[in-house]
Amino acid sequence: MKLLTKELYADLCKSQSQTPDPICKAHWFNPVGRGHWFGIKMTDENEVIVFGYVSLFGDWNDELGDFSLAELESLQLPYGMKIERDQHWTPKLLSEVKKEYTNA
Repeated sequence: MKLLTKELYADLCKSQSQTPDPICKAHWFNPVGRGHWFGIKMTDENEVIVFGYVSLFGDWNDELGDFSLAELESLQLPYGMKIERDQHWTPKLLSEVKKEYTNA
């Protein structure tokens, strides 16, 4: 499965600057364990670096920051699995994502 479609790429390139509660437009996840990445905007279109919310443990370590889709794609998970894109994701406000994916 492709982690990034042309449509999603174009959507992530749209600016959400100066938005206090931006929209998480994409969701990638670890199908065999913990790990969720939520894309808010593209920060480097050439290297496909995304700015978003990363929830690896569902606790105080969760944070906003940049992550590389190429690195996510290269992760080797158990049973031959790979990081997947949530094909049924409905964009949500960051505040909603934090409530849903944080154990705090």
